[in-house]
Amino acid sequence: MSDYPEDVPFVNEECGDTMWDAVLAEQRPPFPPFTQETALLKVKLAEEAWNSRDPKRVSLAYTPDTEWRNRTEFVNGREEVQAFLTRKWEKELDYRLKKELWSFDGNRIAVRFEYEWHDAGGQWYRSYGNELWEFNEIGQMARRYASINDAPIAENERRVV
Repeated sequence: MSDYPEDVPFVNEECGDTMWDAVLAEQRPPFPPFTQETALLKVKLAEEAWNSRDPKRVSLAYTPDTEWRNRTEFVNGREEVQAFLTRKWEKELDYRLKKELWSFDGNRIAVRFEYEWHDAGGQWYRSYGNELWEFNEIGQMARRYASINDAPIAENERRVV
């Protein structure tokens, strides 16, 4: 006897999955249109994900066909996002990020950020920038445009810890 109503499609009795489980797994609340509270939460969740330095985890917040500009590099789709982030965090060691909500409207959010990291030679940097984000109806980021500048710092000047 099934625990699912008859109208639930694609039930897999063995593992309890339905097509709705897949749909729910893709959702990334909070959803647009954003309020002050939900925009702040979206920024906090993004900061936490990026600080995990887990390319797979981070990439799931983006649409399968996401479009990025990061500095002068253009990245398209989750697979390219994962590859980009893997390269980034192999170079930017001990990466630590702080994001701040700058503005929001409808399905768009603007943030300012700074992050600190060091290279393989031990030189520390603070990177400053701004990002423009656009989300789809299920809360995934469809577009991300980032402008970033790096400034060398001494290790004792770090403030994003």
